[in-house]
Amino acid sequence: MEAVALKAKLKTQIIQYLNLLDITPEDIKDDTPLFGEELGLDSIDSIELIVLLEREYGIKITNPTEGRKVLVDVEQMAAYILEHSENLK
Repeated sequence: MEAVALKAKLKTQIIQYLNLLDITPEDIKDDTPLFGEELGLDSIDSIELIVLLEREYGIKITNPTEGRKVLVDVEQMAAYILEHSENLK
């Protein structure tokens, strides 16, 4: 899967997994910080994103430091998935 298609899919999955009813994929830029003012995600949401990575892409993140590096924005998540997912190979 190419990066552009993966990022579009990720945006839709983030909205679905986190039940973000007021947000569309177009509202999420590739470099929009997932946590903070823009999307307003919190630590509970980070757990849901980790579940998303495991269920959809076969990626298990157990190290909190690694999770903080991956769950920065859609761009970082997509890069990590492309590098680590066996489901895409």
